[in-house]
Amino acid sequence: MSDTIAAHTFINTPAGLESFAEECKDIKWMGFDTEFIGEKRYFTLLCLIQISCEHGYYLLDPIAVKDLTPFLEILEDPSVIKITHAGDNDYRLLYQQFGTVPKNIFDTQVAAGFIGHRYPTSFAKLVEAEVGDRLGKGYAVTDWTQRPMSDKQVKYALNDVIYLRKLYDTITAQLEKNGRLSWATEECNLMGEDEYYYRNPNHEFLNSNLARSSRTKERVFLIRLYEWRRATAEEKNYSKEMILQSKVIGQLVRGVRGGKEAMLESRRLPNRTIKRYGDMFMDMYNKPATEEELAVAKSVQRPSQDDEEDDMLVELLYLIMKYRANEANISHSLVMPRNAIRRMKQDAAVRQSILGSGWRGELLGEDFLNWVRNFDDLTMKIEGGKIALMAD
Repeated sequence: MSDTIAAHTFINTPAGLESFAEECKDIKWMGFDTEFIGEKRYFTLLCLIQISCEHGYYLLDPIAVKDLTPFLEILEDPSVIKITHAGDNDYRLLYQQFGTVPKNIFDTQVAAGFIGHRYPTSFAKLVEAEVGDRLGKGYAVTDWTQRPMSDKQVKYALNDVIYLRKLYDTITAQLEKNGRLSWATEECNLMGEDEYYYRNPNHEFLNSNLARSSRTKERVFLIRLYEWRRATAEEKNYSKEMILQSKVIGQLVRGVRGGKEAMLESRRLPNRTIKRYGDMFMDMYNKPATEEELAVAKSVQRPSQDDEEDDMLVELLYLIMKYRANEANISHSLVMPRNAIRRMKQDAAVRQSILGSGWRGELLGEDFLNWVRNFDDLTMKIEGGKIALMAD
């Protein structure tokens, strides 16, 4: 990798951003990446936006320029292809802070999964594999609020967008050759829908193994505890871990039934935390549950005797999915994560979000889709050296 810094324009004034927008009003594609700081904060601090297009390279300073409308309008313009690598985090951040929903998306990490690369794969590995250049180590832990930026920061920041167009060209050519371009485009453009960015406000509770093993009263307490931690973190702009460490939550749920004094005597609970919040925790625990809280609490299923058989069916379906993905030279991790089948069984919205995509249905086949849709009635039979799945 050369030590030379690519020619670029640094944008740190509203006038500079307007000038960029005017210069780029005719572009057909734009690559971009962001640098941000999320540690010890509830609201992630956007520090830098790197941009590439037909007219060159740009570094946009969102700390100095608060109104990013001209840039965001390009993201929302369906006539401009937006090229990213692992753009999910960038798009989520811009959606959370500005309500921006991008259009016409090509993500090189996602698309690479359709031409035989593991998903997810790093930017450096993909550049080396598809372009042949080796990138230096990243600057993930550097202080991106530093102004002026160092030469090393500028060089590494620009490298994140310099290769995006080359990756787009090489990956697109292979997708056209193997007939997977429409599949990759469909998957990338999921990030162009409002629904992609929705997150259930009770997602921490719903994904908690602790919730599944707890009784209803403890579940309601856990719902309230997660919400209090989130709201307090938002108010103070601290990370949630700074308000209450996740490793303490399980001990709180198990110990609150014994009362404040018992919690103070527990060596597994921080004494300082109980002294400060113990009375509030007891109020949370003893306050009668609302109908809404009970509905959320009861939506989580307790482990049952049927779980062992379900686990075998889930594992078998996962292996079938993996086999069919490997046959098509598509990363199985891109098709669906390991826990997706169980989540689809429990949540119709998850089932629709995964199986509603056309390319997955084409890849997995109608028999697989039918097995998942009828999971509750699915049985497995082994006979004569053959394994059969049947949906009654």
